[in-house]
Amino acid sequence: QVQLVESGGGLVQPGGSLRLSCAASGRILSTNDMGWYRQAPGNVRELVAVISSGGRTNTAASVKGRFTISRDNAKNTVYLQMNSLKPEDTAVYYCNANLRYSAAYSARDYWGQGTQVTVSS
Repeated sequence: QVQLVESGGGLVQPGGSLRLSCAASGRILSTNDMGWYRQAPGNVRELVAVISSGGRTNTAASVKGRFTISRDNAKNTVYLQMNSLKPEDTAVYYCNANLRYSAAYSARDYWGQGTQVTVSS
């Protein structure tokens, strides 16, 4: 059974920083793209950043230059370094990973449980 476990959310003042982590555990054959999404109350879930297994990244325009995604393939872990946080960054942040746990099945998406990030003075 594959699980994605997130950590690192919390309350921070505007201009502050947080680092989110998400570790995939269980029987994993291969991991493709890993990424972060967020959802604020009343809004749809949106992509924040995604990183391929080879390290290629795609970052939303709203966070570009402030957020950095990275990964450790040996640990099946993805990180999101968030700097210069703004109140509009407040949301539940979800980890996503496209991975394969068996050669008998195709890769599929898995989601973490979400971690709250609140930016407020």
